[in-house]
Amino acid sequence: MEHPESGAAPTPAPSHDEPPGMRRRDLLGYAASAPLISAAAGLGGLAAPSSAQAAILPMTPPDTTDLIDIGDAVTVTALPTMPLVKVSKLANGRVRLELPRFESGQGIATAAAMMLADKLGLPLNAIEVGSADASPELMYNQLTGGSSSVRSLHAGMPLIGGLATGSANAVVGQRVTRLDALDIVTGRKKFTLDQAVPDAKPTMVCRPPTINGQFVRINNTTAVMGMPGVLGIAPIPATNGIVPTPPGVAVMAETFGQAWAAVNALDVTWTAGAVAGESNASIQQKLKSALLPFLLPPLGALTVEGEFEFAAVSHCPMETECAIADVRADRAEIWSGLQSPIVTQQAVAADLGLPLDKVKVHAVPSGGSFGRRLFWDATLQAVQISKALGRPCRLMYHRTDDMRHGRVRPPMFHRARATMLLGQVISFEQRIAGVRLDTRHGFGEMLGAAAIALPNGFPQTVGNFAIEQVMFKTMVTSPYNFGVTTKLLTPVAMDINTCSYRSVHIQPSRLVEEILVDEMARALRKDPVAFRLEYLRLPRARAVLKAVAEAAQWGKAMPPGFAQGVGVHQESKSFTACIVEIDARVPTDLKVTRATIAIDVGTPINPSGIEAQMQGGLCESISIVLTAGLHIQNGLPLEGSYSQYHFARMKNYPKDVKVIIMPPTSGEAIGGLGEVGLSASSGAIANAYARATGKKPRSFPLNFPVDFTPIPPGKLPTPVTVPVSA
Repeated sequence: MEHPESGAAPTPAPSHDEPPGMRRRDLLGYAASAPLISAAAGLGGLAAPSSAQAAILPMTPPDTTDLIDIGDAVTVTALPTMPLVKVSKLANGRVRLELPRFESGQGIATAAAMMLADKLGLPLNAIEVGSADASPELMYNQLTGGSSSVRSLHAGMPLIGGLATGSANAVVGQRVTRLDALDIVTGRKKFTLDQAVPDAKPTMVCRPPTINGQFVRINNTTAVMGMPGVLGIAPIPATNGIVPTPPGVAVMAETFGQAWAAVNALDVTWTAGAVAGESNASIQQKLKSALLPFLLPPLGALTVEGEFEFAAVSHCPMETECAIADVRADRAEIWSGLQSPIVTQQAVAADLGLPLDKVKVHAVPSGGSFGRRLFWDATLQAVQISKALGRPCRLMYHRTDDMRHGRVRPPMFHRARATMLLGQVISFEQRIAGVRLDTRHGFGEMLGAAAIALPNGFPQTVGNFAIEQVMFKTMVTSPYNFGVTTKLLTPVAMDINTCSYRSVHIQPSRLVEEILVDEMARALRKDPVAFRLEYLRLPRARAVLKAVAEAAQWGKAMPPGFAQGVGVHQESKSFTACIVEIDARVPTDLKVTRATIAIDVGTPINPSGIEAQMQGGLCESISIVLTAGLHIQNGLPLEGSYSQYHFARMKNYPKDVKVIIMPPTSGEAIGGLGEVGLSASSGAIANAYARATGKKPRSFPLNFPVDFTPIPPGKLPTPVTVPVSA
């Protein structure tokens, strides 16, 4: 067995003839616990074992996700309107699908085209995929989230389009390049700000120096209006809809550079936001205080426990928040990247007092989203600016706005404990406090979203609390039989702009569990992989772990300062495992040098797309486990650029990455993918760090210095200019 804190060569595992880790001083503890053995039967049916190796206790109560997960719910609610998804015949035998889900780089357009090609018996190059406009008749079928898009489209494919089914084809399961790959790399792909909307003028926004500070007055309107190219200045009117319009003062100009200069020249008086004065430390203290302590464990039990802090995380997609709006007296037209276009259309119509059919919303493919475009914040602002200034508005968030005033993954605090008795895990308890997750987008339609948002203006409503709990229960799962298992979420009402983030509750919760699994194995003097194989609940989970353990040569000798780490995860009917190797010789400059990942999605649609998603998940895990987070200070994140927010660069990504796609699983439905790739790799990285350094990972990201000069609050950074040599 390899020592969990070093790269030493493996040593033999303990014999099953004696309890693992049994020492002379343990005998008193086990003897004292003997009267509790029969009483502990209430904890999942524990009984006195006939030998030192007790039987594994099943998870009690059963996991909610074993019955239904959020992907199941989305799939079922989408099926009734699948026949309304538009498929049309074009010239030359081609077919066009109006994709009802939002393509933001995850490859669902290509996967949908592959499935449709197989259904119709056509070659893939005969399928064209566009983005469906907001279509209220599709109801719950235009919400993109929860790693459910391919699952839903796969289930609904027999109902889509009304076209005759063709002869058998063999596109699904083949390696296919993304349909839009060439357009992306050659610059031909059109994102939101590339849309050719006549007279839509560049617009940027002056924002408050604290999160959600409120506008009072502009002190130098005349001077700024006189600056080159400036066409208009307008405070963004507050609205009282499902979600409030983000505060700011808009500047419209002939160019974005002129708008940028005018924003920095504005002198605006603001009131402080509700979290003015808050910092990472004060937020974490409030979260910690919201959690109750654990009860005392049974007499003689061995416990492994820890407290874990998670800083707020920025989605930081390549494409910042942006929207184009053309608002007239009798109609409005909008272009933006939207994960919930129907409720966007309905909310805008309500704000403008227009009939729904007079508001047209175009959902434009996006350069990244990761959950934040479930909300329509940029659209709300662009609509109000266009209305106030009487011109079409081409709104762009600066990167500083995006990180400081965009939505974030909530800060979280976790407390977790595993209890072991007679060498067996009998319970696992996890308590999570997080700044409340804003779920007022609902299920993508107005009625549910409006109900969740009542009473309007409160940072936490009864409906929002309920939906967050439903999301938590139908997304966060454990792959292990750890006896009595409890995971409780306590949302804390704070007026911070939060939103779903790829694996929003799942990645932190499962990261904590995977860390403690390694620490349990160490306490019982077991190899971490062997321990997981012993306690994993399902054969598919054991299969992916065995696959990576063999491919990564688990347990091989490593030089000092290097180590392997392992993690396993199940989510959305998919299973994955990861083993990484880390170079921790410089603890402040940790490097993942190798990664081996196995993924079982039931039925692979596009292996190339699966690999890309898993590689993207690995990159994100490297980032948010090691270096990427937000420092909130005096009610505002300090980070305001990619140079300050330390998301992984190519130099931080390992050159040796192997993705093993498991063969189709007989009898299993297709699983999700987008969020699945984060948790196993996150756990593997943290565990490799612990084994290489001997330090328990407890605060994330692990390396989190303020090694930059923050941009002044309420300002945008001065553009970098590079002199042109003669």
